[in-house]
Amino acid sequence: MKDPEAVAAIVSALRETHGDNVARAFLADGVTLAALVDAVFSLPIRNSVAVRAIARALESGDFVISPDIGPLWHVKYVYSHPSSMTVVDMVVLTPERTFASTEISLRLRV
Repeated sequence: MKDPEAVAAIVSALRETHGDNVARAFLADGVTLAALVDAVFSLPIRNSVAVRAIARALESGDFVISPDIGPLWHVKYVYSHPSSMTVVDMVVLTPERTFASTEISLRLRV
């Protein structure tokens, strides 16, 4: 693993939110970015810490991202309201298109 701390944060969030069996299935079969955001944001941690955990997981290379978004991409944060610092969702921007969090799936690389 390239970033074991990022992977551990995601695994812990999925386990705490959904239980061991569902977390294993998500990691093996894929979990949408939207479900991951919901899981991590439901933890009793600061919003900024949750955002960093998800961003690190996306950038780590430890997860296979589907569909293949290519080498050039950027995460755009969706805030609860204008001038808020509370992130409520994420979208992935590529030169070709924008992917909603429901369109992106992450699977743990084996």
